[in-house]
Amino acid sequence: MPNPPQAEAAAADEPATPLKRAIGPRLLILFVIGDILGTGIYATTGNVAGKVGGALWLPFAISFVVALLTAASYVELVGKYPRAAGAALYTQKAFRVPFLTFIIAFMVMCSGLASASAAARAFGGDYLQEFVDIPPTLVAVLFVLALAALTLRGVSESVRTNVVLTVVEVTGLLVILGIGAYAVLTGDGEPARLTEVDTGGTGHALVSGVLGATALAFFAYVGFEDSVNMAEETKNPARTFPRAIFIGVTVTGTVYILVALVSSLLVPPGTLESSSGPLLEVVKAGGVDFPPRLFALIALFAVSNSALINIMMASRLVYGMANERVLPPGMGRILPHRRTPVAGILFVSLIAVGLVSTGEIGGLGDTTSFLLLCVFFVVNVAVLVLRRDTVEHAHFRTPTALPVLGAVTSLILASPLADRDTEVYVRAGVLLAIGVGLWVVNKLALAAADR
Repeated sequence: MPNPPQAEAAAADEPATPLKRAIGPRLLILFVIGDILGTGIYATTGNVAGKVGGALWLPFAISFVVALLTAASYVELVGKYPRAAGAALYTQKAFRVPFLTFIIAFMVMCSGLASASAAARAFGGDYLQEFVDIPPTLVAVLFVLALAALTLRGVSESVRTNVVLTVVEVTGLLVILGIGAYAVLTGDGEPARLTEVDTGGTGHALVSGVLGATALAFFAYVGFEDSVNMAEETKNPARTFPRAIFIGVTVTGTVYILVALVSSLLVPPGTLESSSGPLLEVVKAGGVDFPPRLFALIALFAVSNSALINIMMASRLVYGMANERVLPPGMGRILPHRRTPVAGILFVSLIAVGLVSTGEIGGLGDTTSFLLLCVFFVVNVAVLVLRRDTVEHAHFRTPTALPVLGAVTSLILASPLADRDTEVYVRAGVLLAIGVGLWVVNKLALAAADR
């Protein structure tokens, strides 16, 4: 019996792959939402409040728009090239410069490590202090090592843990929204605070402060770009991804803006800024009899989820780059019985330990945003360059204005126009220097082997 037209169309959108296509539309939407939610909103809300004042919702709203612009570019590219590898694949296809492709892949990996390190610092902060008083840096280091051990055990254990933690972190944000609804109904809070923009100056300082707050708030939206690496395991990716990514970003963006509104309504920005567990301050100020320790436990699970996802992603990127011979082959070594990328896990864990030992939540979150904004600039340009490359199957095509705006806004937020500490550029530079060093060592080793 011949295949029906719908089946033939679906098959045309599903290039051959050795991986099993097991992810449908609903599961992909949940994956995108779970990948975005986490440390950004639980840990850096206070740092954003410190940069912008009571109008805490404003940076989250602006960064939501920036995320949607770049999400549209990812949707076009993943539909056009439904393969794993994400930004590195698009960069290579657009520019054909192996070193640039490597730098983009390494920046994505480093952004994941900076994000995991911010989560580790958040884990050791005020949320944990509700239970025990242990030096935060020590806790963060031990936390990274524990995640490395879990990742070494196997991907199935890691994925099952991720599903449970995603449910928990969503529950925590629903608690915050419930507290906010109660506050509005009972007339609690300070609505006037919601329009107060305080960046420590006027004119250029005002604009720079808002841009800096937006760049940091953007940290809360990172994650949607990881979902394109599941393209080869998604059913009919050219049709499934547009809906999943746009719904995922919109749902999380709406939740973030509402959480920001509730936080500023109930807690002064100075109190939020001084806490490494800002949403815990919201729970305590909400007038609802919700146990702070229970919320602290939920928050600990939430930041653990973000760190676990990023450690997994970064270690697999190292493994993949070693297999493609852009990193030394030894970095692709597998743990025999567990079949996990042991060299990649050890390498990324070592870098993460260095990051948590030298950075705080705000600086590490800002480093994540800075690295990914640079990547997003390249991806938005790649969309336009690759318009000359046509493919046979139908796919989503974003209006040309969107990647142009995406490139411009990403560049502005990554530039010195946005108020961020010098340590962010230094940290990013050190990470890239490590990558370039590995690239050079690998090139020399390959040249010697070819002699």
